[in-house]
Amino acid sequence: MEMKKLPIGIEFFENFKRDNYYYIDKTAFIRDLINTRGSVNLFTRPRRFGKSLNMDMLKTFFEIGTDPSLFEGLEISKENELCVQYMGMYPVISISLKDVEGIEFETAYDMLGGIISEEARRFEFLMESDRLTQTDKKKLNALIEEDFEKAANLHRSLRILTELLCKHYGTPVIVLIDEYDVPLDKAYQDGFYVEMVRLIRALFSQVFKTNPNLYFAVITGCLRIAKESIFTGLNNFKVRT
Repeated sequence: MEMKKLPIGIEFFENFKRDNYYYIDKTAFIRDLINTRGSVNLFTRPRRFGKSLNMDMLKTFFEIGTDPSLFEGLEISKENELCVQYMGMYPVISISLKDVEGIEFETAYDMLGGIISEEARRFEFLMESDRLTQTDKKKLNALIEEDFEKAANLHRSLRILTELLCKHYGTPVIVLIDEYDVPLDKAYQDGFYVEMVRLIRALFSQVFKTNPNLYFAVITGCLRIAKESIFTGLNNFKVRT
């Protein structure tokens, strides 16, 4: 029997099959999420619990254009009706906030803008969409070009992406945000926690609250944050400790 490689430090789901790594099958999590999800779902786990890998698994499963063969032989493949209904059927926005840091707020702000711009570049093909207006394409181009000099542009960035993707595909969008609490922890250590809380709160409120383009969202982190902090005004999420 051929021995597979140990998946030390592997965070991308597709690598397990492509590079022949051992994989502990956690795909039943997809079924459980679909059956019990809220509009916004917050999963809090300690570090090294596989949060980032699970988020990439969700992205790989739901995103339009996925490769169904990646899930062959895994637990979720037994759910035939669920796979037909959900696999590869949704546009997905997926970002990680693990690198949002800086010794001052301005640097962390620019880091967050860069991460969102990088995700926007994944959807650069929308510039050729016949379902988007020229105004829509200008909004997308502003995200790609990191035009975040005005804070409102950054606050509305993810909401704009959901709007454009929903308009192009005619399907609501799934939003995945990994390690949401890292910018807050780093900001606390470096003395600009209040500014970072305001920024993350504005970003989340825009994309998660009363957004008709959102299908559902998953957020992960180590910390369970009280609702009166960054989740002020966001009262429709489930916390899974």
